[in-house]
Amino acid sequence: MKKVLYTFACGAVLASGAMADFARVEVGAGAWMQTPEGKVTYTENGADGIYTSKEGDSTELYFWVNIKHPVPVLPNLRLEYVTLEDSGTASGAFKDFSIGSDLTSLSYDMKQYDIIPYYNILDNTAWITLDLGLDIKIMDVSYSVAPVGLFTGYSDDFILPVPLLYARGRFEIPSTDIGLEADVKYITTGDSTVYDIRAKVDYTLDVFPVIQPALEVGYRAQKIDIDESDADAKLDIDYSGFYAGVMLRF
Repeated sequence: MKKVLYTFACGAVLASGAMADFARVEVGAGAWMQTPEGKVTYTENGADGIYTSKEGDSTELYFWVNIKHPVPVLPNLRLEYVTLEDSGTASGAFKDFSIGSDLTSLSYDMKQYDIIPYYNILDNTAWITLDLGLDIKIMDVSYSVAPVGLFTGYSDDFILPVPLLYARGRFEIPSTDIGLEADVKYITTGDSTVYDIRAKVDYTLDVFPVIQPALEVGYRAQKIDIDESDADAKLDIDYSGFYAGVMLRF
């Protein structure tokens, strides 16, 4: 977490120092209060591993940086980070370990890095902003199985990159400092679907000439449904809930 905070802080400092080249820079951070739910099944070579979420409420931090520049041929850039945690019960045989018929606990940590190059189609035209682009969502997952009986425990990690289409729309309410915004990241192929959807309202505190602080409150829903014939495991996991945070516009 310290490395992530340091990376985003450096990005904000570098961006603010390059205002002569960039038209707009925004940074934000907050807390996402969500409830994980779903399951993972592992069936390769006759295995019968099953993980089921306990569906407990969780609050996780998120960070983002949005950099817009005036060069038309080059895409703008948005970077996002969130870490998601969950725990539940597991049983059966997986790739490198077997739990057996007894239930035991399994917990995981999923760090998500979103790298989003996008083009600004409308830039506050009649109070409307529209962005279109591509999101490379990198999911860095580590998990561990707690010891039970004769089972000595197991831990592992893997990285799963997923390309998603990206669209963002924003409407500035005239004569106010209130903005309404929504963005969608989505892909579907075969029997698999992954999406990450947000809708929010924000209020800008127009009290400083250069830096504009703002507050944001919204709702976020994410689904990771991966069911491919060549995949060892099938994932069907959802995260949804309200979030709130602060922003700085340069």
